[in-house]
Amino acid sequence: MSRRQVGIYGGTFNPIHVGHLRAAEEVAEALDLERVLFVPSAQPPHKAEDPRDAIAPAALRLAWVRLAVEDNPRFAVDPIEVERGGASYLVDTLRALRQREKSEPVFLVGCDAFAEMGSWREPRELFRLASYAVTTRPPVRAGHLGDWLPDVVKEDVEIAADGRSGRHRGAPTWLRLVEIAGVDVSSSDVRGRLREGRSVRYLLPEAVRRAVIASGAYGGARSGG
Repeated sequence: MSRRQVGIYGGTFNPIHVGHLRAAEEVAEALDLERVLFVPSAQPPHKAEDPRDAIAPAALRLAWVRLAVEDNPRFAVDPIEVERGGASYLVDTLRALRQREKSEPVFLVGCDAFAEMGSWREPRELFRLASYAVTTRPPVRAGHLGDWLPDVVKEDVEIAADGRSGRHRGAPTWLRLVEIAGVDVSSSDVRGRLREGRSVRYLLPEAVRRAVIASGAYGGARSGG
């Protein structure tokens, strides 16, 4: 913990909503992170394209994230994946950010996504390159980190007896379970509401709500919402 800790919050952010922002705020507070970098993906490799529920263009999603975080001095946006283009692989992003930021990255990830990291590119390297803040929110109980730890890295990581933390056996990285209150909102629900012409007020930051509606990226009316 001697080097400064910078949170990395990656995702599609399709679109970014208040739940994303609240999760980042709670993790930053719990772990005393210096700042949190939001990293929108260009093309998420683990999400199949659905023509009925398309992913908004990367440039739009990046612009919305910038609007969402502009009033929080602890938050910033990094366009590294959008500028790189193509499929966005976390291992490439972490390597680049470690070299550029000269900091210890702490990746923010929900427990469900954490459990799937064994299928991501170079999973064992992922756990050497970054520490992980694994978040849970009601109704999911905190549980035990070992329940979600991918099989491919179980020999590399030692989990504490209480299941709330862990450390890498060959690298100075760690795991922490962080319970957050969170906000019960999802990007898929927001997109569905927009397609149906229903209100998304208070589910998105107001500047983001206006920009999303004006873009027409998710169909539905360009007014109201």
